[in-house]
Amino acid sequence: MSDDGLPPLRDVIAEHGLDARKSLGQHFLLDLNLTRRIARVAGDLGEHDTIEVGPGPGGLTRALLMEGAKRVVAIERDERASAALAEVGRAYAGRFSLVEADAMAVDEADHITGPARIVANLPYNISTALLLKWLSLDPWPSWLVSMTLMFQKEVAERVVAAPGSKAYGRLSVISQWRTDAYIAFDVDPRAFTPPPKVMSSIVHMTPKVMGPDDPPLHAVEKVTAAAFGQRRKMLRASLKQVFQDPEAICEQVGVKPTERAERLTVDNFLDLARLL
Repeated sequence: MSDDGLPPLRDVIAEHGLDARKSLGQHFLLDLNLTRRIARVAGDLGEHDTIEVGPGPGGLTRALLMEGAKRVVAIERDERASAALAEVGRAYAGRFSLVEADAMAVDEADHITGPARIVANLPYNISTALLLKWLSLDPWPSWLVSMTLMFQKEVAERVVAAPGSKAYGRLSVISQWRTDAYIAFDVDPRAFTPPPKVMSSIVHMTPKVMGPDDPPLHAVEKVTAAAFGQRRKMLRASLKQVFQDPEAICEQVGVKPTERAERLTVDNFLDLARLL
């Protein structure tokens, strides 16, 4: 038995036939010391609900509950995990709820009792799409208290990338406009079953309060899509998709029309979006 009185995760996987499936982007974390470390990055879990996506056999789920989560709402589309997660529910009666659905289609607000944190070892194949879904909450930040998310390291570096770096792009701009984000620590592939081919990273993101002069999300998305969609081109060319006279617009916000997208700051993109 583990510290929480439940069977070791390897036994759970064997009993329920929970081999990780590549089609679902699954890589399971079996070390409860590691999953508890992830849970602690999220901060005080006792005040709000915690949303988890892709719990699989329940390794991170159990860690969140052991670290004092008020209530964990786990969203899982893999029906094979239901029986294993039901055992977690019985062990933590009243503090665990399973939503059997595709996380991309779920309205999390329907399943929480108030503000909530998201803590998840995200399925790699939909991790960026899920992050953009949550960054698009309207009004911002709606019910969201924070996000503590596992990504492939390459994606994590895009989230926190600085202007001028190769990793800097649309995801960087939108993430850093809406949140304060940092990489808490890296996770070696050997920590997973099966081990992925790449390093992973834990990213913690805390929502920023939007001001009255912040542009609408769709305007930021439109400007960044145009600028980074042709990132090797100068702004005077790439921004023709969204502005009739991009050179004049660039000069109006104090950026050079001959500059490229990766050199602009987040504030530069917000200035451009305000003029749409």
